[in-house]
Amino acid sequence: MAYSDFRDLIAFQKGFDLSMKIFQLSKNFPKEEKFSLTDQIRRSSRSVCANIEAYRKRRYKAHFISKLSDSDSENSETQVWLLFSKECDCINSDTFNLLYSQSREVGKLLTYMMDHPEKFIIPDRT
Repeated sequence: MAYSDFRDLIAFQKGFDLSMKIFQLSKNFPKEEKFSLTDQIRRSSRSVCANIEAYRKRRYKAHFISKLSDSDSENSETQVWLLFSKECDCINSDTFNLLYSQSREVGKLLTYMMDHPEKFIIPDRT
């Protein structure tokens, strides 16, 4: 399946949606968490999508997989910050479960892409 743009990828769309939900929720985090929890969870959730942009590098299989791996690592970091958010009473358990589940779904999509790069990379025409 040929995608014309990284924004067409389901992993990007779901990751972007998750990042925007986190952004909206984190507006209500305590002010004392601005430079720790708030900034960190926003940064890691946005980095998931920023690294999926590596789709533009899909001519190079190893580079493509490496950037997807970076994206997956940022997704895992986001899960850690979600757990801190719940334990610090910044989000409730229902919100945590919803966001964590969405993050796991993004991780599964990224893993699929890493396991099957041939479905996404541009074949060498030489």
